[in-house]
Amino acid sequence: MNRFALLPLLTLAACANPPPKVAEGPSSQPALEREAARIVPQRSFSHVDYLLVDKSERLMVGYAGGQPVKVWRGLQFGDQPQGHKQFEGDERTPEGRYVIEGRNPGSAYHLSLKVSYPAPEDRAFAKAYGRSPGGDIFLHGQPNALPFGRMPGDWTDGCIAFSNEEIAELWRIVPDGTVIEIRP
Repeated sequence: MNRFALLPLLTLAACANPPPKVAEGPSSQPALEREAARIVPQRSFSHVDYLLVDKSERLMVGYAGGQPVKVWRGLQFGDQPQGHKQFEGDERTPEGRYVIEGRNPGSAYHLSLKVSYPAPEDRAFAKAYGRSPGGDIFLHGQPNALPFGRMPGDWTDGCIAFSNEEIAELWRIVPDGTVIEIRP
């Protein structure tokens, strides 16, 4: 891909409204779960402009205009869900700030939204070890060959999997250029 073709996406990402910082507090409830509890069911929105994933809590919160508007729970990750993706084949899900850079309606999984991993720092780290950082990280649904339901446990090679209904909703409300922050 032409590196100048990404410039509009990066410009959009820089303009996205990040949510307020979510700090850990004395509550026994995890911080992002408390943030998700702030969602007002009547708040209407047509799209989200920021996605915040918490791998340890297995949830993602969608924000519109800096306010939480939607939460998805029970996320599925790579076979090795702890730790940041460093190399091709490590089956980890990346951590950090990326953007949704495209979509694949012909995916082997029910719809998929491409995450901009690897970032330049991911490439540099892998190169220092003489390895490939990998790529093709997506938010996607379940395998097309699965007749119904959901695969059990963590099963991707580093992607974030949702139910087919959830990814269809994300397909509609997450425009290309949306910032996605993935936390441990």
